[in-house]
Amino acid sequence: MRVLSLLKGKKVLWLLVAVVLVAILIYIVEEFELSPVSLLEGGLLAMTPLALTAVGECINEKAGVVNVGLEGILLISSVVGVFGAELFGNGFLGLLVGAGTGAFIGVVFGVISVYGKADQVVAGMGINIFALGFVQYLLMSIWGFPGVHLVQRNLLVRPIYTPIGQLSVVTIFAIIVAGLAHIFLYKTVLGFRIRATGESPQAVDVAGVRVDRVRILSSTLGGALCGLAGAFMPLAWFGVVVKEISAGRGFIALACVVFAGLEPLLALAAALIFGFSEGFSFAVAVTPGVKEIIPFYFVNMIPYITTLVIVTIAIGKKRFPKASGVPYRRE
Repeated sequence: MRVLSLLKGKKVLWLLVAVVLVAILIYIVEEFELSPVSLLEGGLLAMTPLALTAVGECINEKAGVVNVGLEGILLISSVVGVFGAELFGNGFLGLLVGAGTGAFIGVVFGVISVYGKADQVVAGMGINIFALGFVQYLLMSIWGFPGVHLVQRNLLVRPIYTPIGQLSVVTIFAIIVAGLAHIFLYKTVLGFRIRATGESPQAVDVAGVRVDRVRILSSTLGGALCGLAGAFMPLAWFGVVVKEISAGRGFIALACVVFAGLEPLLALAAALIFGFSEGFSFAVAVTPGVKEIIPFYFVNMIPYITTLVIVTIAIGKKRFPKASGVPYRRE
């Protein structure tokens, strides 16, 4: 019990660290005479796809399945989500279509890795490579242009107004999902089975639980959250879909997972840090007196530099499931 209380204390500590860092960023922005509200709104928007994707991958890897194809899922679900929104005439249905697309890819990945015993890293990279060409094909075949497609204004998922500024409903959902994922993994029987499958699939099998079903279920859940994140970007954030819309966010989400040690609440804290570093880079890039001195593309490196620093600090200090990435072969 004492160990559990210490772990919970560390989770709260990292969440507090994330909040403090955000407060420091807001203070710096005020010194630059920018609006802290715009930074808060931009940071939370940038946090949302990272949080959804990272929390989903935490569930996935808790079961011992490692999916590095998050970048590809984000790309494909963003295009299919916009297509679904136009098909049904509703942005929220487009988000659901994106989530369904991610879930489908998660099922396919689960079948390949669980039943096909494929190398999970290779299979994940295959998703990323496939997405690079498939997204351009979709853009061309659906809208007749391979580079960019503007989303109709009536299909955009509008933000809601709060005392701290405009917030997307998906942002609120992402924060809630992180808390629910923690409860799911540590307070439910199915969550216990998922964690046990990642640690000792042999023991789970002996106990009469189907390892293959648990892993495919977790892969589906992770894919669905990643797909929702992909559809969120064009439908509730950018208002446009382009072939490089993910811009490495799938890999940054993996960095959040590494930093968090597969803990959903810590993944949310990491996404908060990375999201606000991206929002801060946008704010600095348009600041008078700064944009003339520092090149725009150099400022845009801030989120990626932050990712490298955080991962360098966290790598090697986190414990991952013993059967992580290892196909289970029943004897």
